[in-house]
Amino acid sequence: MRIFRILVLLILVGGMCMACSKKNEISFAQQVMPILKENCFPCHQSGGVGELASGLNVETYQNLMKGTKNGPVVQPGQSFASTLHVLVDHKADDTINMPKGGNKLAKEKIEIIGQWINQGAKDN
Repeated sequence: MRIFRILVLLILVGGMCMACSKKNEISFAQQVMPILKENCFPCHQSGGVGELASGLNVETYQNLMKGTKNGPVVQPGQSFASTLHVLVDHKADDTINMPKGGNKLAKEKIEIIGQWINQGAKDN
């Protein structure tokens, strides 16, 4: 009987942990895309200076995941290796940090992008 109670407890705790992780999951559409629209669209949209220079267009999830002329800017599960996160967190050379010529994104916005990438960079 004791083993049964322990198993039930483990199942309940596991279910709560899964619910918590879903609750904290970053949504591309609801949280990441608004950051991109506000801070990246002026240059990285169709025909924008940033798109013409690098090939990066952030108008859609698919375009973002295509990356630049030099390859992907998002490595799902690895924010530290994702160019997008490195640049918006100003961890690269000042001449290429983003947004170009603008203020660094707020810490909360950088964390949202990093968490989304670390959670697998899903189209959700």
